[in-house]
Amino acid sequence: MRILYVHATFVPPPTDVHTDRFYLLSQDLEGDVLQPIWFRTPDEVEAIFGPASYPVHTVGRFRYHWYLSRRYHGVRQRVATFWFYLRKGLELCRQRRFDCIVAYSHMTTGVCAGLLKLLSGGKLIIEIATAPNLIYLTDRPHPNWKERLMHLYSDACLHLSMMMADRAHFLFPRQLSMYPLLRGVKNSVFHEFVPISIVEKRRDEASEMYVLMVGAPWYLKGADLLIEAFLRLAPDFPHVKLKILGYFPDGDELHKLIGGAPRIEVLKERTHPEALAVISGAAILVLPSRCEGMGRVLIEGMAAGVPLIGSDVGGIPHMIRDGENGFVFPGGDSRALEARLRELLSKSELRRRMGGNGYERARGELSEKAYVQQFTRMVEATVKGGE
Repeated sequence: MRILYVHATFVPPPTDVHTDRFYLLSQDLEGDVLQPIWFRTPDEVEAIFGPASYPVHTVGRFRYHWYLSRRYHGVRQRVATFWFYLRKGLELCRQRRFDCIVAYSHMTTGVCAGLLKLLSGGKLIIEIATAPNLIYLTDRPHPNWKERLMHLYSDACLHLSMMMADRAHFLFPRQLSMYPLLRGVKNSVFHEFVPISIVEKRRDEASEMYVLMVGAPWYLKGADLLIEAFLRLAPDFPHVKLKILGYFPDGDELHKLIGGAPRIEVLKERTHPEALAVISGAAILVLPSRCEGMGRVLIEGMAAGVPLIGSDVGGIPHMIRDGENGFVFPGGDSRALEARLRELLSKSELRRRMGGNGYERARGELSEKAYVQQFTRMVEATVKGGE
């Protein structure tokens, strides 16, 4: 079957095709990917992906069609990207019919994909990549009018894109349960793609013991809750450090919360392979998010054999089976988070057992092979009209 994938992220795909999901999907599917990327010139693209990789780059049976997003900024960038989706999407549809259009995100990308469906025919799948009821409302302690307006815009796009969609890709069951009009949407539930085969398993003889949080922005990801919890328990665990990894342009506020505590370290942003090495060295991986669709980092932590702690928000409880591969605590409750941290830090055998359970699950039901099977099954059910 042939699909058109409308991508929302500006992050370019990996240069190693064996970690590119479209290369892996090529065993069952083929098609085209509309991909805005964070470059300004064709030379920047070709310096990474090789000569003649712009404007079209072929991986397996898929072709990436690049859009250089950094030529513009702000509203102009959004409008230009939307026009690229429509113009290039219609051009490709005229060349050869697609069995299915898949859009990453229910927002502008999803609405644009819906328009392409109406103009060209075929089926439509919308991938719901977040917890829509929480998006934009959890970016800061007190959301301002712009964030509230963006939340309303998100809800409007969600309902519009779902009206046009034939199926939704959920990251966890009942992902749209807060929306009465959307509870009957046909859906397939499975994880996002994570190349777990490149994740190294944690070594028990790690040189240092640290708790790790990966993600940004820091308030959305609940870094303040983790810092509060760690500062209270730190005197009882003098050999343990806390590391926070992410891109934090508002890092001054984060450092104020830390208050110069010597065993809390904010790491500079790293490449994905470098970040995976940090994850593989952690004793515990914590994701105390206030809004989360799934949390790829949780799968990466499991693939490394690291026990997890996460809030009961969005898809996190679907990834963390409480008491099996980690602990779940009530979102926003730093005291409950502290209690879970204390339990895991004081019981090495419990950490090993939970890490091992997560490792087995990641290498089985959350593997690249499992993703390819479930994505293909979703497309087939959509095209053939199955459940």
